[in-house]
Formats: sequence, structure tokens, C-alpha cells
Amino acid sequence: MKARSAAMRIVGTAIATGVLAWGALTGGQADSAARGGSVEAVTDAAPGYAVEDYNYPLADKILEEQNIVLKRGDGRIVLADCASETGLMEVYATSQDKICFKVTGSSGWLTMEIPSVYGMKGSADQSAEVDMTTDSEQKTFDVPKDNFVGVGQSDDPEGRQWTLMEIRTTK
Repeated sequence: MKARSAAMRIVGTAIATGVLAWGALTGGQADSAARGGSVEAVTDAAPGYAVEDYNYPLADKILEEQNIVLKRGDGRIVLADCASETGLMEVYATSQDKICFKVTGSSGWLTMEIPSVYGMKGSADQSAEVDMTTDSEQKTFDVPKDNFVGVGQSDDPEGRQWTLMEIRTTK
């Protein structure tokens, strides 16, 4: 009789453990559904994964409002209001007013299309290399930190219009 009683306790304990485990695994979904509640899988409510595509945020709005084509970058070179602070990187173009960029981090890159660029000033903390094109020619210019340098049209003996295509910065 003791063996049968022990076996019954073991079976009862196993059933109770199974019921508790089932309740924990299902989150009480069956009980909730029976009371008229809704059942929702947790994975359906979870946020999606963020995948960086390096496209410049609000590029369409910037193009519309400021006529500046910003394409892609790593987020360490961003368009800035020239009056907001000192030490910004400055781009000078015959087609528009001075354009400024804030440079952060130890390095950065940004692709764009700014036509008719003739000069640049490096940020206070970082030097830069800039890629520019005219017709079928491409040229890279060095822009020292915190100094103005003639690039593009002002460096071209023929005075051709050059388009700024990329900025790469390093400390």
C-alpha cells in the first residue's frame, strides 16, 4: 500500500508540474481565451530590426529647402547651420551661400553633390580629403584642419565648374 501511495504522489506531482509548466509556456493563453481575452504572440508585438543603410536622413527635405544633395554617410559629418557654432567645416560654392558641416568622431565620410565648389575650410579638429568631378575628370583635394584652401574651380587652370562628391575626415 505504501508503494501505491508513493506512486500516486509521484504521478500527482508530475501532473501538477506539467500543468504549471504548460501554463508558464503558454502564458495562460488558454485561460485568457476562455474568459474572452485575446491571444497575441509576443513576437508579433516586438519591434523590427534596425538595419543601417547609411542614407542621409531627410535628404529629400534638405534638397527641397536648401538645394543640397546629400546621399550617404556614416553620421559623423552632418549638415549644420553656419551660425550655430565655430569650428565647422565650410564649403564655398558659386551656386549658393556657404554650406557648413559638423564633424564628429575620429573619422567620417559623406557623399553628396554640391556643384560649383571653389573653396573649403577644414573643421577645427579634423583634416579632410574631398573628391570632386568635372566632365569626365575626378580629383582629390586635401583640406587641412581649420584652414581655407582653394579647390575645384579656383584650382583649375581652365576655371571649370567642379562638383563636390565626397568628404572623408580624419583626426
